[in-house]
Amino acid sequence: MKVIVDLCVVPLGVGVSVSKYVARCQKILMDAGLKINLHAYGTNIEGEYDQVFAAIRRCHEEIHAAGAPRISTTIKLGSRIDRVQTMVDKIESVEAKLG
Repeated sequence: MKVIVDLCVVPLGVGVSVSKYVARCQKILMDAGLKINLHAYGTNIEGEYDQVFAAIRRCHEEIHAAGAPRISTTIKLGSRIDRVQTMVDKIESVEAKLG
């Protein structure tokens, strides 16, 4: 099943800046071959359900291994079975309505 996920992983107990941990997670998502789009407060991910969640698990494992004692993660997930829809499709649909 294809999914589109909005992922926000927040390492806790590592200080104010978390960009080095975010970069580690981005590398994992890229290496997993998933379609991703980094944004200011997270990452959109497109792919097969099992592949996406396996990569998210690897993000947690890597961030803990890098010294984060806690992680707070927010996941928003969407799936469709009536038709194929990509992240680009969703954005283009809104942009078309804006004119």
